[in-house]
Amino acid sequence: MKIIHFFTITIMSLTTTINAQQKLNPEIEKKIDALMSKMTLEEKVGQMNQYNGFWDVTGPAPVGGTAEQKYENIKKGLVGSMLTVRGVAEVKAVQKIAVEQTRLGIPLIIGFDVIHGYKTLSPIPLAEAASWDMKAIEKSAETAASEAAASGINWTFGPMMDISKDARWGRVMEGAGEDPYLGGKVAAARVRGFQGDNTFKSPLRIAATAKHFAAYGFVESALEYNAAEISTNTLYNQVLPPFKSAVDAGLRSVMTSFNTVNGIPASGDQYLLRDVLKNKWGFSGFVISDWASIREMIPWGFSKDENAAAKSAVEAGTDMDMEGGIYFPYLIDLVKQGKVKQEYLDDAVRRILRVKYELGLFDDPYRFLNEKREKEVVGSKANREAVLDIAKKSIVLLKNEKSLLPLKKSGQKIAVLGSLAESKNSPLGSWRIAADNNTAVSVLEGLQQYKGNSLNYVKGLELTKVEPTFLTEVEYNTTDRSGFEAAKKAAREADVVVMVLGEHGFSSGEARSRTNIDLPGLQQEFLEEIYNVNSNIVLVLNNGRPLTIPWAAEHIPAILEAWHLGTETGNAVAQVLYGDYNPSGKLPMSFPRNVGQIPISYNHYSTGRFTNKDNNVFWSHYSDVDKTPLYPFGFGLSYTTFEYSNLRINKKSFTKGEKIIVSVDLKNTGKVKGKEVAQLYLHDEFSSVIKPVKELKGFELVELKPGESKSINFTLSDYEMGFYNSQYEFVIEPGTFKVMVGGSSDTILSQNIELF
Repeated sequence: MKIIHFFTITIMSLTTTINAQQKLNPEIEKKIDALMSKMTLEEKVGQMNQYNGFWDVTGPAPVGGTAEQKYENIKKGLVGSMLTVRGVAEVKAVQKIAVEQTRLGIPLIIGFDVIHGYKTLSPIPLAEAASWDMKAIEKSAETAASEAAASGINWTFGPMMDISKDARWGRVMEGAGEDPYLGGKVAAARVRGFQGDNTFKSPLRIAATAKHFAAYGFVESALEYNAAEISTNTLYNQVLPPFKSAVDAGLRSVMTSFNTVNGIPASGDQYLLRDVLKNKWGFSGFVISDWASIREMIPWGFSKDENAAAKSAVEAGTDMDMEGGIYFPYLIDLVKQGKVKQEYLDDAVRRILRVKYELGLFDDPYRFLNEKREKEVVGSKANREAVLDIAKKSIVLLKNEKSLLPLKKSGQKIAVLGSLAESKNSPLGSWRIAADNNTAVSVLEGLQQYKGNSLNYVKGLELTKVEPTFLTEVEYNTTDRSGFEAAKKAAREADVVVMVLGEHGFSSGEARSRTNIDLPGLQQEFLEEIYNVNSNIVLVLNNGRPLTIPWAAEHIPAILEAWHLGTETGNAVAQVLYGDYNPSGKLPMSFPRNVGQIPISYNHYSTGRFTNKDNNVFWSHYSDVDKTPLYPFGFGLSYTTFEYSNLRINKKSFTKGEKIIVSVDLKNTGKVKGKEVAQLYLHDEFSSVIKPVKELKGFELVELKPGESKSINFTLSDYEMGFYNSQYEFVIEPGTFKVMVGGSSDTILSQNIELF
């Protein structure tokens, strides 16, 4: 018996109950049986071994050192996968070695971090989630898959679906924010975009990976690679749902996380990987470690050496070792000595081979390798149009007073300030390792396409000391104010000032946690200096996480959250600023007033003590700042206005299994066409496990003309009404439920219903 996550379990059978969405192909299973019968122990372990690209594959073979050893292992059939080898020529060269020079000719599966595009970049994933447009998000992933596949890649290490309530964590830019329901919808959309209908008949679809399994978004202090200590209530009801949604969508691989979960490194967590993922959920794909995370169980103090790490990981259910050097060679001796059962090894190899067969690599190892297709697809006009579409939909209008937006198309003097306005590199964001530097359309370039106004660009402030890279820390300018006076002069002469401020694109992402998430460097001072000479400021934010901007929220009349929007950044921002696209984005993550509020989210719990002042000192609050976020989850304005009315439910009481139909009337009460994300929230007033004050359980993106009304219907099923109880069972309990509908998590109409 082994204690895991506060309760006792027995080691479960390796027999997996396959998810209905992942039904096995009997013909493929027969082929796997035949192939595995021919494989040596070493060749089986080789399939579990992944190497990073380590030499110019199209050049001469390496001589000496680790590179030569890896090269020889590929020739011997002791490598199952390569990562970061990209481009048809490079992939073809390494695939030819595996297929034509090894004993069994088993093809490699080629992995790559396709996070928000390959060459042509969409917005960062957090920004895409702000669109709340699942079709557009699916199309974005499809676009990314097409370029990666055309470049020889057939497997992506994405999407990331870590829920997080801590904006200090740099990797919030890779996920969908703080909410498990929205996160699950986004996860499924991205899996569909990458994998299509899961048949992989098209050579432009690739296998997706859900990461990081699990609880990476809850690492202590938002520090990368740290420990996560969370309750099983949080694990089941907040962390795991997006992963389950991805599995139900037919996901083909899962990546373990770097962190520990309640004292167990994720790559060695049998309960998470084997018992939950593979057995309870019926996941039929394979599990890969994150980079060397199996080896990292040694410094964690969980495994005393490489043999112990290999044994823990394979028994837990980690099927492939990413660049860790642990499974090969240590697992071979462990099996020979009887210290690791053969069945664990065979289960892992079967899963890896299954995905290779599904991808069609055994039928044609070179099906993803077509130079003509690579030239036609990568960077195509259609792909640029697709990423422009999602970029516009990702922008969130946070504030718009004094009718500053949209900008007039003629007769205005506009000053554009800030070095981010002219940057063609920062808007690409983090995690864009296949894209070329300086290929984004800058905000300035986007604005310059509108010829009717007088446009005056003055840098005013250099954001960073030097241009950072993915592998260097961002050094912000904290001393050079030499451009302030020229910027103030331009502002005095302008009707409207557009200031582009925020974070550099490499300030978020892996290993980019921050203790302060304000405007870094001299930007706050710069903003206030300009405000003192001209208050007609449109603040365009470029950032990869929520920021603490309380001064701007109070003083600046117009604020546009434009994130890091990728290749078409400038065109998207300009079209929104000028009103050619009416902003429709809603925040997928709360903006805190200051870091002292973190972690913060809309779906917090009530307490046993007072929930409001009522002349009491002893209530749950901060004494120095409001308890509410600066901008809440689900918030976003438009150039038009919307009115919600006539909330109604098909009846007042229901039994388990009945469909609950919630309806509301939505009207465009403004003067222009616009889109609104109508949101439904639920609160279970009494339950066996305390529930959040509200939980998102439905949403619909609706477009309305001026004066147009529409009745919107939401359907609540057992899935929306249920939750995981203290015994980790999904239950639907009777009781009173409050149903809430509105345009954000804090603007709602409500009614109660009874469930019997």
